[in-house]
Amino acid sequence: MKLQSSNCNHLKLKNLFLDCADHFQTKQLLQIQAQLITNPPPSLHRNLTAVKLIGACASNANLRHAHLIFSQLPNPNVFAWNAIIKAHVRYGDWEHALTCFHRQLSFPGAPNPNEYIYTSVVKACAGLDAIADGLKVHGVVIKSGFDKNIHLGTSLVDMYFKFRRPGSAGQVFDEMPLRDVVAWNAMVSGYCLCGDLEKARRVFDETPERDVVSWNAMIGGYVQNGKYSDAIDIFHEMQKVGGSILPNDVTLVSVLSACSHMGALELGRRIDRLLDRRGRGLNLYLGNALVDMYAKCGTMEEARRIFDDMQERDVISWSTMISCSGVHGDAREAFRYYSKMIESGVKPNDVTFMGLLSACSHAGLVDKGIDLFSKMVKEFGIVPQVGHYGCLVDLLSRAGRLDEAEGLIDSMPVEPNVIVWGALLGGCRIHKDFQRGERVARRLLELDSGYTGSYVFIAGAKALAGRMEDAADCWLRMQHEGISKDPGCSRIRGS
Repeated sequence: MKLQSSNCNHLKLKNLFLDCADHFQTKQLLQIQAQLITNPPPSLHRNLTAVKLIGACASNANLRHAHLIFSQLPNPNVFAWNAIIKAHVRYGDWEHALTCFHRQLSFPGAPNPNEYIYTSVVKACAGLDAIADGLKVHGVVIKSGFDKNIHLGTSLVDMYFKFRRPGSAGQVFDEMPLRDVVAWNAMVSGYCLCGDLEKARRVFDETPERDVVSWNAMIGGYVQNGKYSDAIDIFHEMQKVGGSILPNDVTLVSVLSACSHMGALELGRRIDRLLDRRGRGLNLYLGNALVDMYAKCGTMEEARRIFDDMQERDVISWSTMISCSGVHGDAREAFRYYSKMIESGVKPNDVTFMGLLSACSHAGLVDKGIDLFSKMVKEFGIVPQVGHYGCLVDLLSRAGRLDEAEGLIDSMPVEPNVIVWGALLGGCRIHKDFQRGERVARRLLELDSGYTGSYVFIAGAKALAGRMEDAADCWLRMQHEGISKDPGCSRIRGS
């Protein structure tokens, strides 16, 4: 784009700038900025120019240049302060947003913050979990008379829920003179965030006019709290409402997640067909959700079909195929996907290596698993989590390398949990190392007095040693403690 002063008058430049600033790419933005500096329209106020430029920088994720523009203002007005604070909040740079706010409060001659600035600052406090700052800001908001503003009130509701203070959030909501659907949705989402699904559902049912975000908040809340059947049920309710309330991509991602956990393969297939009829192709999130659903429901062929059709793949896409291939006992396929992932330039993460280590464990690839664990740390700089150690302990234990497995547990920089010790106990059971197994089982009971596997192992070991009274005592203790051995099961749900 070339704008020569000879053929572009001030009016055209001003109109172009005001109407299109938010849509400029960085290169175009800099060209327009150069024109405004060398040939500024006299009717275009400097602060207005800065506000537009800062907003355009924020759209291009160029906060550094936004600060440079702001720093050139000798007397930034309230709109300029709002623009720079809002730009940081938009990209989750909460700390710098609060820094700008405190700078405004101490800047000589700076205007007092308005309700828009306070709305951004409240969001920053919520993002930082800065409870003390949030309470102070709320106090100032009340003194300034901005607490009746519906947008600011909704942000305060959201802030208190993120502080895990649902009582304060409810009080703010109750004191709001006007409440729109966004405020009601904030209450539903907030109670879901705090795990109080009963109150969330009550507020949802009381919401005067629900939109698709209302339904998404309730469906997503059920999924996030492990109530997958409830999520599917309310999705069916949403479909019955019809009219303008149609499921969007966010709805379908949540429902597909519920299908994955419930084994609701037929509902997942119906969603797949619905998306196919739309003819818009799959975005990354829906593609990942469908791959995960099909893979966890045991239909790897359909998971591969979706994966192969995806135009864009990220680390989640690849890791899902790697993990599910390993779970289904196809370690060769898991490593094939891993090789293609590296070739495509996608960097593996901790979840990727969990899938690979699990695949090694299922296939008995001990040395390959040890090599992967080392590569994860040294080549990719990933700090092993308890789950990674658990996979490696399981791998060594299944192979009968119990000394190495126990040595690995003793050397762990993080506290081993019941899953890690349970993996070693499983190896002791397979390889009949009863002495070590009884020691491990008692360690497990110290961590979790209700760990069924420990009682079963100890009772079995004593029975094999001919100590039937001790074995019987162990079973009686289980009954006394109300501990039962759960039978194995699988679940595939219909529509």
